[in-house]
Amino acid sequence: MSDMSEKPEWKLDILNASFLCGTPILAVIGAYWYTVNFGISLIEIGILFLMYIASGLSITAGYHRLFSHRSHSASWPLRLFYAVFGAAAFQNSAIKWCSDHRRHHLKTDTEEDPYTIMRGFFWAHMGWVMISEKEQQIEHVKDLQADPILVWQDKHIFKIGAFAGIIFPGLIGLLLIGGFSGFLGGLIWGGLVRLVIVHHGTFLINSGAHYWGKQNYSTKNTSRDSPILSLLTFGEGYHNFHHTFQSDYRNGHRWYHWDPTKWWIKIFSFIKITKNLNKVPNWSIENAKMKTSYEHKENSLNQNVKEQYNERLKNCTRQIRNLLKELKKKRIEYKDAKKNRKILLKETWRQKRIDMKMKIREVKSNIAIVRLEFRILIKEMKKQNNAISA
Repeated sequence: MSDMSEKPEWKLDILNASFLCGTPILAVIGAYWYTVNFGISLIEIGILFLMYIASGLSITAGYHRLFSHRSHSASWPLRLFYAVFGAAAFQNSAIKWCSDHRRHHLKTDTEEDPYTIMRGFFWAHMGWVMISEKEQQIEHVKDLQADPILVWQDKHIFKIGAFAGIIFPGLIGLLLIGGFSGFLGGLIWGGLVRLVIVHHGTFLINSGAHYWGKQNYSTKNTSRDSPILSLLTFGEGYHNFHHTFQSDYRNGHRWYHWDPTKWWIKIFSFIKITKNLNKVPNWSIENAKMKTSYEHKENSLNQNVKEQYNERLKNCTRQIRNLLKELKKKRIEYKDAKKNRKILLKETWRQKRIDMKMKIREVKSNIAIVRLEFRILIKEMKKQNNAISA
């Protein structure tokens, strides 16, 4: 019997390593050479920006939130868009990408996690792509293998990627700028430079989002929330939230969280191109935040004190869950009543509206009280910790 602790043999994947190391060099040299010889205008910047949006969102909204996590559904034109411009990102086919990603969520931070941060920042960032330890396993993707668009993309991934990611931006440059220099401008800026930016944006989620930031919703794995990373990755930086609630179409669940991917998905829902957008209930999110805040403070407390605080935590989470459910119910009742107000007398509706709004305010007030009780609990635990460490 072989020794299970023995590390698997590995070999350098020459093609992947050459591509990942070579494209940044070519992008820098190409951008410098083009700027010196032809200058740079808003057209080249525009091609770069549009290709960045198309390929970047095809990874975040398409490969990630739609195909990997089924956080919503999408009609075939949008799925085809994701297949074409996802190929332009040169991150493998959606079927293979999602197979790796689903395994990452199932086996996070273990040896079976394909890009585990436990093997170091570089491994999680891009080393796992450059080094082959065993044949790639295609598993957990039977649903994707039933989609003819994704089967077509998987079969022709390199042809689609070469056209959509390199030739297509060159053709846009040829059309808008003219001549061979225009083709080169589109190819360099919309192809090479854009490709490197999208690559390392995606890679930063596998590495940086398991390395920098806060754990607001769970401490079960190394995932972290980083608003700064969200600015660079179409909102993917709220990674602790995502690992805790991976079926949610949002990564940044607050309206002010920078998450262009959720806005993109939501906008398409207005014209029925995306449907069945999954949102985790607010009570579930708040419960997770409370429990995680509590976990950050409880480690150094003795068992007797922990038991007292545990009861108070359970009481807070139970109350917040019930109150947020009640708030949602009251808001739905008010919305339905507004739709049917025409059948009521004016005075009757006015009084009913006042009563319903008062009940909503009462629930909100009770929620605020529970949140205050929880903050007091956390402050007491902090004082207890300070007393122990003194």
